[in-house]
Amino acid sequence: MSNSEQPKIPLTTNLAILAAAFLSFAGVLLETSMNVTFPELAKELGVSLDTIQWITTGYLLVVTITMSTTAFLLKRDSVKRLFIISSALFVIGDLLSVLAPSFPVLLAGRLIQAGSTGLSMPMMYQVIFALIPKRRIGTYVGIASMVVSLAPALGPTYGGALSSLLSWRYIFIVILPFVLLNFFLGTHNLKLKPQGIQKHFDFISLAFLAVTLFSFVWATNQLGSAHGTVLPWLIPLLIGCCTLALFIWTNNHGNTQVLSLHPLKNASISINAIVYMMLMFVNIGISFVIPIYSEVVFHVTPLAAGLILLPGSIIGGAISPVAGLAYDRYGAFKPILSGMVLFTIATFCFSISSSWATPMAFMFLFILLRAGMNMAFANLLSNSQSLAPMQQSADVNSLFNMLQQYAGSLGTSILASGLAFYQNQAHGPAAQIAATIQGGHLDYSLLFVIAGVITILAFTNWNRQRKLGFHV
Repeated sequence: MSNSEQPKIPLTTNLAILAAAFLSFAGVLLETSMNVTFPELAKELGVSLDTIQWITTGYLLVVTITMSTTAFLLKRDSVKRLFIISSALFVIGDLLSVLAPSFPVLLAGRLIQAGSTGLSMPMMYQVIFALIPKRRIGTYVGIASMVVSLAPALGPTYGGALSSLLSWRYIFIVILPFVLLNFFLGTHNLKLKPQGIQKHFDFISLAFLAVTLFSFVWATNQLGSAHGTVLPWLIPLLIGCCTLALFIWTNNHGNTQVLSLHPLKNASISINAIVYMMLMFVNIGISFVIPIYSEVVFHVTPLAAGLILLPGSIIGGAISPVAGLAYDRYGAFKPILSGMVLFTIATFCFSISSSWATPMAFMFLFILLRAGMNMAFANLLSNSQSLAPMQQSADVNSLFNMLQQYAGSLGTSILASGLAFYQNQAHGPAAQIAATIQGGHLDYSLLFVIAGVITILAFTNWNRQRKLGFHV
């Protein structure tokens, strides 16, 4: 079929995708815009760095838990109703954050907004998979991923500019009118109907899943402040393992499932899920470390720290739809494998940068990292959707979105612990700089190891699908 013969996408469908995409964009933008304000917030609110990072870690954790419910919700409720709920949560959380007099209130506002993002992102992809013809899926998923992937690194620039020129509270004030306008756009165009299932929601399985996710993040968070003791991180780790086993049993043996794990029985989808998850682990993790590292070691302002990430965000985002077009034309793995190689090279350069790092060097390395990531990221989801039966589309969508957000939560928690492990033992400005360099080197080295492992997995998956006769 030529381009001229391809079915035309209705305007209402494009506007529906745009509305869901903007709500997702706004949520992720605020998620990362707070990173550059952490040193300022820690002083203003009187908390430590490994405590203040819960603004991001807790946010991502609640996003993950919410996303685990979206496969069920998208089958039971209309997209329009979920969009209204998502928009309401965003506005309530935003107002609470603007007015927050203390850290607990600010954290509460962020956690409420996390519920909005947890609903809106899977909603956006579900509209695409339900309404866009299969021959154009790669392009649309690429465009959607461009919107979402621009936000994580535009966030530090947006947050840095407003916090430097005005106040960190304006991070929440400026975005609010746009979300309100977007509400009217979505309610007029989102018309996708649910499947109409009448099953009851399994709150017991959700409770086990929530405890599991929180326990693993808490265990990693304790690594930076354990000071050589085992119990602070071992106890939550054991709790997480026990509740994970309980979740799997109740989820698979109850009358309903919070989250279907059936797609993971396909080995290729499982490998894609691991690579997809760890790409986001590195992306969110390094977007957390670079601004803090730059402010402490290079003595730059929050605005300048955010600007280090800006070119990579723009270039990476622009590559997403191009990678989607390459998927539609050449198959999944040419852009995926090319991107994974660039991604690994970038993380290797970060891991050896301690002695020669500058803000400009970080800027160029982040461009390389985001270019590689965006060549692969959306195509992993598209490839997995092509391997799954249509009735599992919502399950694959929910599972992958949940994994990427949880990876971000783990990424910020683990890398914050890497920095805090050294910073908590340092006293005085000079010692803090040296400790941040040491912690940064540890974090960047870990990210390089992860990048190398998932690149090998991506090549393994390509070889597996090629032998099975898929168009790769």
